Order: sequence, then structure tokens, then C-alpha cells
Amino acid sequence: MRLIAIGKASHDAPEGVLFARYAARIKPALILLELPYGYGGPAEIKKREADALLAAIGPQDFVVALDGGGRAPDSAGLAVLFGKWAEAGKKINFVIGGAEGLDARVIARAGALLSLGPMTWPHMLVRPMLAEQIYRAQMIRAGHPYHRSGRP
Repeated sequence: MRLIAIGKASHDAPEGVLFARYAARIKPALILLELPYGYGGPAEIKKREADALLAAIGPQDFVVALDGGGRAPDSAGLAVLFGKWAEAGKKINFVIGGAEGLDARVIARAGALLSLGPMTWPHMLVRPMLAEQIYRAQMIRAGHPYHRSGRP
């Protein structure tokens, strides 16, 4: 399972440390592949980043694109979706674009679009948030008490 993301994070930064903490708990491991930012005007940036993202994805891989227009399930709903994706037997690639967002070609290649909600999040913060939710989904599926669904 991979997270393919535009931009290089400092692994010593709090976001990088938090990502590493959750990525290490995920089975199979969540591997981070960082790709360089595109350059030029907004359309050219999106095109260059899409070229890099699509080149990194295998032809048989399942792609989950992080996009504001995607589904925004609660954690239990994500666990159900994650189970379906995992049971398909394909390598799962989560994709996070750059500041300009994902090109339409990446959206079209995705088997699923996932949103972390209607708010805008810094892309470097999305990484640990996604890793934690993947870990949480795995714990929900395993019946582990990590996830507390009831309110106090």
C-alpha cells in the first residue's frame, strides 16, 4: 500500500513524525512516495504533477484520490470502503496532489475519490490525517477498541 504525494516533507517536522508514527502501525506498511512539485502556471503545474503521479501508478493498481469532491465518510464508513478496496486484491495507492489540486486525468484514473471533509487542509497535514484514518479503519475491521464510536 502506498501514499503517493506531491511535495517533499521534512521527516523531522511534526507532521512527518506523526505520519511515520501511524504509517508504522498500518499492515501492510504504508509506503510514502514523494514526487516533486510541478512548475509553471497553474495548468502547467497540474499537468506536470499529473504526469508524475500517473507514471508512479501501476496499470493494475487501485487508486484512491484525495479530492474535495470525493466521498467524506465517517470512520466506520471508511472502514467499510477500505475493506472493499483491500479485498479486491490490488495494490492500493492513495494519491495527494499539490496546491493546484489534481488534474482531471488523475481523477479519471481513480477508482475512488476520498475527501477529508469540506475544510481545506495543508497537504503536509493531510498525510498524517490520512494515515491515522487508515490505521483506524484497520482497527475497526479487526474489532480492536482503538476506535470509540459512542459519545460520552
